[in-house]
Amino acid sequence: ASIGIATYPAESEDLETLLKLASSAKNFVKKQGGNNFQFSSDDISKMYEKRLRVETQLRRAIEGNRFVLHYQPKVDLQTGAIRGVEALIRMQTDTDLVYPDDFIPVAEETGMIVAIGKWCLTEACLQLKQWHDSGKAPINMSVNLSAKQFVDSDFLESVEKIIKMSKIDTKYLTLELTESILMDDIENKIKLLHGLKALGVKLSIDDFGTGYSSLSYLRKLPVDELKIDRSFVTDVGNHSDIQAIAATIIFLADSLNLSTVAEGIEQQGELDFLKRQGCQQYQGFYFSRPVPSDEIFKLLT
Repeated sequence: ASIGIATYPAESEDLETLLKLASSAKNFVKKQGGNNFQFSSDDISKMYEKRLRVETQLRRAIEGNRFVLHYQPKVDLQTGAIRGVEALIRMQTDTDLVYPDDFIPVAEETGMIVAIGKWCLTEACLQLKQWHDSGKAPINMSVNLSAKQFVDSDFLESVEKIIKMSKIDTKYLTLELTESILMDDIENKIKLLHGLKALGVKLSIDDFGTGYSSLSYLRKLPVDELKIDRSFVTDVGNHSDIQAIAATIIFLADSLNLSTVAEGIEQQGELDFLKRQGCQQYQGFYFSRPVPSDEIFKLLT
C-alpha cells in the first residue's frame, strides 16, 4: 500500500486542497516502491504539481503536433567537416520551448514516449530525405530510442513503415540506444537489434561507459558506433583518470571495428586530446548548439 497524509486544519481547511496534498504524498511513496506512508510537504506538492503540469502539456503537444526537432552536428575530428547530425526533440508550449530533460522522464512514466518517439523518427526521416533531395552533400541522421519504445510490440514494424514511407537511404540513418535499454532480457534484444540491422540502419550505443553492460555481450551486439559520455570528456586535459577511461573506450571501439563519437565537447583541450587518441567524431557546444533544420546547411558551408 502507498499512503499519503495531509492534515486538517494545519495545511488547509479546503477539502480539494487536502486531497491534492495527500495525493501528491501518495504518489511520492509509490515512486519510492510503495509499502510506506508519507506526510505531505511543500516540496513534494510542488514536485507533483509540476509533473501534472508537464503531463498536461505533453498530452496537448501530442494532440496538437507541438513538437519540433533541432539538430546538433557530428563533426569529423580530423577534417572538421560535418558528417551527420543528431535529432533532438523540443516541446513547444504557448510561451516557450521545453527541453527534453524537463519532459522526457514524465513521457517515459506515462507511456506517452512511444507516440513521441514514433513522431520523432518520422520527422527525422522526412527531414533527412528532404536534405538529400535538395542536392546537398548527404549527411547521416542519428535518432534516439527510448526503453519503452524499443520494447513496444509494434516497434520493428513501425520503424520499417517509417523507412518505406520516407523513402530514405537507410545507410544514412543511425538509431541510438543507451546501455540501460539492453541490460534486461539481452538475448531477445540482440535479436531485435539484428532485425533493425536487416533494415539497413546503423546502431549506436549512447552514453557508453555509464551503464553496466557486460563486455562479453558487447562483442555480440550488432552495433556500429560507441558514443563516449560527456562525463568522460569534460576537462579531460586536467584529469589523468578521465583520460585513461576515454582512451580505453576509444581503443576498445577501434579493436571491435566500431566508430567513436565524443559528446559534450566545449573546450579546445578536450578536442586535442580526443584527436590524439584517434576518436573519429565529436559533437558539442564548441562547434555548435542544436539548431533548427534551416540553419544546418549554413553550418555546412
